[in-house]
Amino acid sequence: MAEEKNVKKDRGRWFREMRSELKKVVWPAPDKVAKNTGTVILYSVLIGACIWVFDSVAALFIKTLLGLFSA
Repeated sequence: MAEEKNVKKDRGRWFREMRSELKKVVWPAPDKVAKNTGTVILYSVLIGACIWVFDSVAALFIKTLLGLFSA
């Protein structure tokens, strides 16, 4: 029974400390968030395109090799 009370006190303390720490956070401005989001989306698309090109070239290379050695 004593352990339950201790756990509840610790949980309450943890939430108070978390709230206190979140008040110290410097949140970015909306325009900065939009710019960063756009950058992440752009780079994700670029990396996805690079992977797609590499995959297509690799598939073509494997099909060519299989075509040469299967005849």
